[in-house]
Amino acid sequence: MVSDRGSLRTANVDDIDALVRLWELLFDEGDEAWKGHAREWFARYVDNADTAWFPVIDVDGRLVAAAIGTLELTVPTPHCLRGRAVRLSNVITLPEYRGRGYGTQVVQDVERWARSIGADRVDLSATPDGRRLYEQVGFTLTSAPRMKLML
Repeated sequence: MVSDRGSLRTANVDDIDALVRLWELLFDEGDEAWKGHAREWFARYVDNADTAWFPVIDVDGRLVAAAIGTLELTVPTPHCLRGRAVRLSNVITLPEYRGRGYGTQVVQDVERWARSIGADRVDLSATPDGRRLYEQVGFTLTSAPRMKLML
């Protein structure tokens, strides 16, 4: 039986391995090199709430949901007056814990953090599975296509 008693908290350095295991669910790729880099990155930013935020849902000592918010600095524009945007990423809930509102809680916690640090907006790239959640908390689809160049 899966417990519904999840508590929202901020991740800490002791959560690195559990977060990497959650993040594995987001990727279908077999390359393992990213895990070491992810551990190092998390250890570097976990205690710096000025630039990154890591809300998690803990159920009986197990991380079952997580998200990441990172501050991105850019040139101010009409759509980003102070040049402070937060990138929301790696939103994940273990399959057996979905449908309990945990994803919504971690997304809203990143939003609260973004407001607290004076960000102008929160940006994300939504999968079809996540789009409904993001729309329910107020995200809107934009016309700006996302492109990338792999280095």
